[in-house]
Amino acid sequence: MRLLIAHEAPAGAGGVESYLAAMMPALRARGHQLAFLCAEPRAAPGPTRLDDCADVFSVADQGLEAALEGVRHWGPDVCFSHNMGPLAIDEGLLTIAPTVKMMHGYFGTCVSGLKSHAFPVMQPCARTFGLACLGLYLPRRCGQLRPGLMFEQFAWSKRQQRLFTRYAQVVVASTHMAREYASNGVAAARLTTAPLFTTTPWTGPARPLPVTPTVLFLGRMTPLKGGDLLIHAVAHAMRTTGAAIEVSFGGSGPSEAAWRQLAGRLGVAAAFHGWVSGDARVQLLRSASVLAVPSVWPEPFGLVGLEAAAHGVPAVAFEAGGIGEWLHDGVNGRMVREVGRAEALGGTLARLLSAPEELARLGSGARGVAAEMTIAAHLGIVETVLHQAAAPARTVA
Repeated sequence: MRLLIAHEAPAGAGGVESYLAAMMPALRARGHQLAFLCAEPRAAPGPTRLDDCADVFSVADQGLEAALEGVRHWGPDVCFSHNMGPLAIDEGLLTIAPTVKMMHGYFGTCVSGLKSHAFPVMQPCARTFGLACLGLYLPRRCGQLRPGLMFEQFAWSKRQQRLFTRYAQVVVASTHMAREYASNGVAAARLTTAPLFTTTPWTGPARPLPVTPTVLFLGRMTPLKGGDLLIHAVAHAMRTTGAAIEVSFGGSGPSEAAWRQLAGRLGVAAAFHGWVSGDARVQLLRSASVLAVPSVWPEPFGLVGLEAAAHGVPAVAFEAGGIGEWLHDGVNGRMVREVGRAEALGGTLARLLSAPEELARLGSGARGVAAEMTIAAHLGIVETVLHQAAAPARTVA
């Protein structure tokens, strides 16, 4: 099958780039011919490069019409589109070949894409996208306090939503996201859930538990990720158990300085490592007692939890979004149902970190879950969807 992969950038450090960096070689290994279309310049920087195809088309370098004409001449059986800000690109691809869209976020179902309210408290939003969102956007702090940007984002989301009925299939990573897109107009027959996989599998021996209980946070440091709640939770857990607990932060972002100050004020031993990758990331994972995912926005999937599971690290997370796709309460971690409550998170951490046998049992369960959620399983679902999308075009030809 001739398959065109479309994504905003040919390189980057995000989850979509990591996903495609794993998927593209796997698709080639199955005999598919690949081409790549990006919105940004072909020479755009980034640690993970995706433009290792023989045929690469760049809208920034060639212009929209020339890039699309190049795609048309290449002749894909099906297009597989991912994050794409310039929607004219998806609209153009739809005139060339059946297009399967993978939604990695709340595109076309939320004005800001954050799917959460920041006022009066940070909490997930369960509304269906529509005009009423404009009345809530500013009062509930759904995004930036910029009316012009609000209307711009609303128009973009409506334009994206209009494409829902034109895509041959919409692929999402969790049943939560499937419900989200179904409630926003994607028919069940054209909606497929393909759970993600870890891009850093571990086949070595099981790790020993650290001597000092250590909680790990990996991700971008923003209010939505709940790092401040985690620090309060660890302080609560230390008061409850009377034991020292360390916190390791891997990542960076605008909230880092505030989180450092909060940890110091509450007497929480917190180490900030910046963005980590490769062996340094593996070392952080394997030196943790538990991974915390304190997000107060509905994570579409929460891949970091599956990454930790591959190393036998159980997770504790708020029950929001697609976390339940991989976190099974009592099997590979603990789910905290009181989203946004630091005391509830801290109580769960206190009980778990005080029970080494339970930690070991959940760590074993974590490796079991990770062993089932493989790239082969994901690829089998996606490849079936792509073949089915391409079949009608082949029949017409």
